[in-house]
Amino acid sequence: MKSEIKKLVILTVIFLAAYFLPVGDSALGLRFRNGLFEALAMLHEYARDHVLLCLVPAFFIAGAISVFVRQASVIRYFGAKTNKLLSYSVASISGTILAVCSCTVLPLFAGIYTRGAGIGPATAFLYSGPAINVLAIILTARVLGMQLGIARAVGAVGLSVIIGLLMSIIFPDRKNAPENDSFLAGGEESAEGRPLWQEAVFFASMVGILVFANWSRPIEDSPGIWGSIYAAKWYITGLFIVILVYTLIAWFKKDERRQWVISARDFAFLIMPLLFIGVLAAGFLLGRPGNEAIIPSSWIAGLVGGNSVFANLFASIAGALMYFATLTEVPILQGLMGAGMGKGPALALLLAGPTLSLPSMIVIRQIIGTRKMLVFVGLVVALSATAGMIYGSL
Repeated sequence: MKSEIKKLVILTVIFLAAYFLPVGDSALGLRFRNGLFEALAMLHEYARDHVLLCLVPAFFIAGAISVFVRQASVIRYFGAKTNKLLSYSVASISGTILAVCSCTVLPLFAGIYTRGAGIGPATAFLYSGPAINVLAIILTARVLGMQLGIARAVGAVGLSVIIGLLMSIIFPDRKNAPENDSFLAGGEESAEGRPLWQEAVFFASMVGILVFANWSRPIEDSPGIWGSIYAAKWYITGLFIVILVYTLIAWFKKDERRQWVISARDFAFLIMPLLFIGVLAAGFLLGRPGNEAIIPSSWIAGLVGGNSVFANLFASIAGALMYFATLTEVPILQGLMGAGMGKGPALALLLAGPTLSLPSMIVIRQIIGTRKMLVFVGLVVALSATAGMIYGSL
């Protein structure tokens, strides 16, 4: 009987949704259609700009962590018993190397967390990966002002450590770290007898592909080195691909390569469907930068003026829900500040926006559970808003 009632309720809800669907020529109908278009357009852009160059390399790195890095090794550097100065230092500076967005960091986070990393260092890494991007901080300083650039750098490093420490206090780990181990499997040699440096070259080649394949075009007055790297990005990426192929053929057995691919595939199956659902939802509600969806952008611009508690909190929440590809947050902030956004809310959005998005929240929940995800999101939003208020009052 309960099953029949449940089916009746579902059918009734579907019928009412279809009956009242706003598809006419009214203002609501036009906005609803814009939302549908923006959802598909954002999914299209995400698939074209982020899947092949960002997510696929990240899946293979996560798969390599799962297959070739011992659980004990991860626990030693990121576990509950690890020296906090070591674990949080490594986790908090990872973003300076990776320069990834809130979605690309997810497979890497899943890789170290499932191998035994403590919730504190793991979430510090999860926050810092997208937040502490050297090029994005330089771009922020040049476009939005040196003060905001410095505040973003200091705030991102500080928040990654604070968030990780608070997560470890709220959700204490009960895993014991081994006394002696190396980051890669087994001291100077791996479990298969490979020298440690070969493992390091293997991982470095994958990180190199991820970093340089996604190297963004610099602004006109950027330092020459950034433009030179951008001009040569595909040659550098190609070199890392050659190195990766060589390491796989020369140093890894066929069965190891197969396990690596299967592990990367499993991470893709876990994360990709949830990301796509989240991207569709974010596009439907908020749209792409400069395009209207269900929620008008003028509402957001009108609510982030001044330096009130509400303005900072709203900017932090809005940033946490929106999806920012790497570096796109700077021109978006430039437009919002031109429309009257205060400097405090601007920093709050910069600290929360690149790190979180609606798609990433859905995936984080799948990896660490609902309670931990909600606390992590709450800490990012609250601390970003607090940092914005402090900066706005200076």
